[in-house]
Amino acid sequence: MAETTIRSFDELRSAAGRTLPDTETAPVEPKLDPQGRAYATGRRKDAIARVWVKPGAGRVMVNGRELETYFARPVLRMIINQPFVTINRLQQYDVMCTVKGGGLSGQAGAVRHGISRALVNFEPQLRSALKQGGFLTRDPRAVERKKYGKAKARRSFQFSKR
Repeated sequence: MAETTIRSFDELRSAAGRTLPDTETAPVEPKLDPQGRAYATGRRKDAIARVWVKPGAGRVMVNGRELETYFARPVLRMIINQPFVTINRLQQYDVMCTVKGGGLSGQAGAVRHGISRALVNFEPQLRSALKQGGFLTRDPRAVERKKYGKAKARRSFQFSKR
């Protein structure tokens, strides 16, 4: 019978001639452009938002207009501010974004997704709090396509017996 010996990880590393990755990871650096802004893309339904975040007084500009004029409904403004409320950074960042496609609800969700991703690029230590809140996950729900032989995606034409 062959005798097997138990080796330590250090012996295995040296025997393999390579180093295994350490469990400690290096701190992640913020990803900023030359103007000191963090960029991210957010998506929801058919809407796509390009978002830039920088330190400031809390101004949010959407397609060149203030947040209150572009998103008139308070629910949509609340959706957009959720990432800031979660990380206790309300009124600390200026946001400039361009959004296109979809309706207002989808655009608000896209802006929220983009803000969350841009905040992670600006401050990488915020990732766990935003991930726990579900703000970094792209919502996969979208409108179901229309099928042939149907009036809409699932609705059939009205049936007539006679």
